[in-house]
Amino acid sequence: MFFSKDYWEKEWAALEKREMRFLERQQEEKSSKVTQKIAEKVPEKLERTLKAAFNKAFEVVFEKGTGLIEKTYDKERQKQSFQVNEYTARILKNRKSVKAFSKQARSGRTKNLLLSGIEGAGLGILGIGIPDIPLFTAVLLKSIYEIALSYGYSYETKEEQCFILKVIETALLHGEKLRQADQELNVWIDTVCSEDSSGMDRKEQIVRTSDVLAEALLYMKFVQGIPIVGLAGGLADAVYLKRITDYADLKYKRRCYCSLRDRLD
Repeated sequence: MFFSKDYWEKEWAALEKREMRFLERQQEEKSSKVTQKIAEKVPEKLERTLKAAFNKAFEVVFEKGTGLIEKTYDKERQKQSFQVNEYTARILKNRKSVKAFSKQARSGRTKNLLLSGIEGAGLGILGIGIPDIPLFTAVLLKSIYEIALSYGYSYETKEEQCFILKVIETALLHGEKLRQADQELNVWIDTVCSEDSSGMDRKEQIVRTSDVLAEALLYMKFVQGIPIVGLAGGLADAVYLKRITDYADLKYKRRCYCSLRDRLD
């Protein structure tokens, strides 16, 4: 599917290429000998503990923590910047003006990645693994909230929170599961283009997303619980944050382009 304007066609084609590169990079789950040795030592109950911890963290942030997260950035300024970018794109109608949305989305990501790396590494040195989860979850959602605002979307509704959770889940999948989940998201975005019509249940999606996060971070959180050595596990926070926010940027960009194409023609 392409936009009618030439600049839209080029930008849409570039977006689809970036999405394809992401899928290709995550085609196979890499497993080293070190990871295999770690797996042998991980307690069976740790995965259940991680799933429960992520589940609780998402529930707490969505119900009580969003207001606190919003104190870390200027929400109104983000919304105003989107409005300015939208107006500029409508007037200039070129690729440079369209790319302004992405530039705004990138502005806070470097800071969030640095914050996640410092937080994870610091707790890793101290041998703190499980208690890191609420902090990691808060930084993760903060990052996605800022991306959403950059592309003109709020995050207060349960429907939008379901979309965010689905994006996190999909970003951590591999192979055919990743391709299928990505296609499902794209079909919804391309055909519906509405933030309130996802048909997802937040409670159920929290469980699915928590399960995938727990499985992805299982070994690293185990290592992070070991003093000094846990530094390596803590640094994994930033690695996974980048992977998830890279994917979130792609999906929100797709939603934004899909929504704006008719208004900017």
